[in-house]
Amino acid sequence: MPVTPTAHAVRPQERPAPEKMSLAGALNAALRDALDEDPKVLVQGEDVGRLGGVFRVTDGLQERFGADRVVDAPLAESGIVGTAIGLALKGFRPVVEIQFDGFVFPAFNQIVTQLAKMHARSLGKVRLPVVVRIPYGGGIGAIEHHSESPEAYFMHTAGLRVASPSNAEDAYWMLRQAIAADDPVVFLEPKRRYWDKGEVDLSAAPAPLHKARVARRGADLTLAAYGPSVRLCLEAAEAAAAEGRSLEVLDLRSLSPLDADTVEWSVKRTRRLVVVHEAPVFTGAGAEIAARVQERCFYHLEAPVLRVGGFHAPYPPSRLEAEYLPGLDRVLHAVDQSFAH
Repeated sequence: MPVTPTAHAVRPQERPAPEKMSLAGALNAALRDALDEDPKVLVQGEDVGRLGGVFRVTDGLQERFGADRVVDAPLAESGIVGTAIGLALKGFRPVVEIQFDGFVFPAFNQIVTQLAKMHARSLGKVRLPVVVRIPYGGGIGAIEHHSESPEAYFMHTAGLRVASPSNAEDAYWMLRQAIAADDPVVFLEPKRRYWDKGEVDLSAAPAPLHKARVARRGADLTLAAYGPSVRLCLEAAEAAAAEGRSLEVLDLRSLSPLDADTVEWSVKRTRRLVVVHEAPVFTGAGAEIAARVQERCFYHLEAPVLRVGGFHAPYPPSRLEAEYLPGLDRVLHAVDQSFAH
């Protein structure tokens, strides 16, 4: 069953009111509080200091904590991650920013052959508590290498945790949990949602980092999504409700480990599943989810598991991204296909 976050044991009148924040603002608050509470936490990346990051997620942090803790790094992603690995070996907790999703590949070797492997290579004696923050996904009208969704690469790599928030409250708490984790975390931030606002309860006890949540209850079909696609699925569920269909929306939150138990619990009730993500459908996260559901829920399904995502093609120029990315019509078409069985 999904875990519902519970509040700390304080009287309601003593609990601070939730704060309204953008998703980017919640990430900034999480970094600020982590830096404030633990002198071993460091932030580094291209333009994260004086500029405050291209999306201003790190705005004001260098001024507050100094250039030795919020470090403007050279334009060399392999060096950024490699340095973080060395710092982690010396007891620090580095949080590195990859400026755009497509820029992570120069650091891919460092992430998958060093960062992900050290714990196993040392027979559990060495841990590397490094967070690799990656703004990912499309929808911002950017040029090539600025709108990709590389999550499947990291899901496939044992030794990495992979998580992606969809809203401001999860952005704050999931990043705090990622920084506190003793394992490396690839933290995927949906850049098209950076300016979406929501309430953030700084006094709440968060759900576990790798637990899915039910974003909307429903009875007839499950929509499973993460990161930027959760809001799209909520919009689809609202549209479907006007036609008398009750769709459940699952926010997966974590991709590795994957909370397959909550997906199974939902699908066994609704008996239908559509998985939605921006990444290409071919060998994407939806393929793993579909396989897990087929193994666990075969006799409960009333229709095949369907997937909605990007096409198996390089990300297009910005004028064509609306055709490439899954939109409301494609999600609702998949819902219709499921009910046609």
